[in-house]
Amino acid sequence: MTETPPSGFSPHFRQSKFTDPWEPLYSQTEDDQVRIGVILRDVHCNSREFVHGGFIASIADNAMGLSCIAVMNSQTRASTGLITVSLSTDYVGAAKVGAWLQTDTTVLKIGGSLCFANCLITSGKEIVARASATFKIVGKAK
Repeated sequence: MTETPPSGFSPHFRQSKFTDPWEPLYSQTEDDQVRIGVILRDVHCNSREFVHGGFIASIADNAMGLSCIAVMNSQTRASTGLITVSLSTDYVGAAKVGAWLQTDTTVLKIGGSLCFANCLITSGKEIVARASATFKIVGKAK
């Protein structure tokens, strides 16, 4: 059972009413990605104490969108945001209450109006899921 996040993770910089019940969330920001991590609690899991697929899809979507924004910012291509156009998630493993779960995202391409990313969701050395998403770039930042 994990009680603290791994080195390099800090309290997640972005909150919303949707993610509030899942706090505390943690993140690690780099030029090419934003990793999101969490110590799994009951609120993240189903009745069998396995991480819920809906939670996995949601944090993968969040991590991939924030990672696309990070890459755009590093390219000085800031926008006002992204909208998820498509999201696909394959569940290949499981994690239980008390485990550390984190995302690792690869931004595949930032185009003129769309961004593409892949994400692995892991617990320890085990892959729990893989996800891919396409995002619509919304407006240019002022």
